[in-house]
Amino acid sequence: MILEKKHMNQFLIHLIMWISFGIFFLFPYVFEFRRIPEGIPVRFLSMIVLFYINYFLLVPKILLKRTTLTYVLVCLLLITVTGLFINLKYPPNASRLIEYCAKPHYPSEFPNPYLGSVNRLRSNPVFNQLVIMTILSAPFFASALLRVYIEWRKNEDLRKIVENEKTNSELQFLKTQLNPHFLFNSLNAIYSLSAKNSKDSSEAIINLSELMRYMLYEANKNLVPLRKELEYIKNYVKLQRLRLSDSINVKLKISGDDRHKVIPPLLFISFIENAFKYGTDYEGRTYVKINLSIENGSIHFKVENKIGPYRKQKDSSGVGLENVKNRLKLLYPESHELKVENNGETYTVVLNLYL
Repeated sequence: MILEKKHMNQFLIHLIMWISFGIFFLFPYVFEFRRIPEGIPVRFLSMIVLFYINYFLLVPKILLKRTTLTYVLVCLLLITVTGLFINLKYPPNASRLIEYCAKPHYPSEFPNPYLGSVNRLRSNPVFNQLVIMTILSAPFFASALLRVYIEWRKNEDLRKIVENEKTNSELQFLKTQLNPHFLFNSLNAIYSLSAKNSKDSSEAIINLSELMRYMLYEANKNLVPLRKELEYIKNYVKLQRLRLSDSINVKLKISGDDRHKVIPPLLFISFIENAFKYGTDYEGRTYVKINLSIENGSIHFKVENKIGPYRKQKDSSGVGLENVKNRLKLLYPESHELKVENNGETYTVVLNLYL
């Protein structure tokens, strides 16, 4: 249906173009109520034929194959041969339009200084050949420009489709990496509680089930409500607090209106995971501060943690962080700011998203 509509639109565009051009071509004769010479329909038909020869054959088979010189020579040959045929068969009304333009439209008692020069030009076969070749060149230029533009648009549409498919496949790959990574960390947290025979183990399992429900039913979507993503973060932080022996310095602050806003899933969690991983000191104390504010069409996220002494020499990037950085480049190429600072004592991530 879409293809048929597209073809119909193209047909209408071509039809309107030829009707407009025909009116312009026949205007001098129609305006003066003169009989249209028999050579005029032949010239007009020749222009239509040359247009579509160029459009369907010469441009795609020669010009778009990067053989420009061959294309120019073939066009000149066709124009010259067609022009000679028309001038020999139907001489020499090709300059009728020029005569009309030169003719002054005022009472006949005034002398006409131009008609003598025009009549001399009309009797010159070289001039008539140049005129008809110039006229016949118009469909070549028009059809070449139109076909090149259409091919360019087709290639652009194809390029966008390929890029979208590539982006989607890359995002799916990143998500498949991220899910096992998250599950591994969460199971470690619950194992730690179980090893201590903590009464918080059952609550931790419930929290993990909520997290996994989100991973199964929401994380595979392109966009999720921001409210659900924030609820996911709250459950994750709650799970970490249950695991930690000292979580008094674990702070989570969320402000702003999260209604009617959507976001790609799992954008923030890797930064938060990283903060908990490296934010514990020798005595098991954890220093993690998470701030997320929503202002108009932007989200400002900041997570900060103190680096535990035994973590200082270790790389603090990891699979999850690299994944989310790659996702940000794909999803928000021109509308995000990511700053990471590591002064040896404190690790800070600031992410600004402009929705």
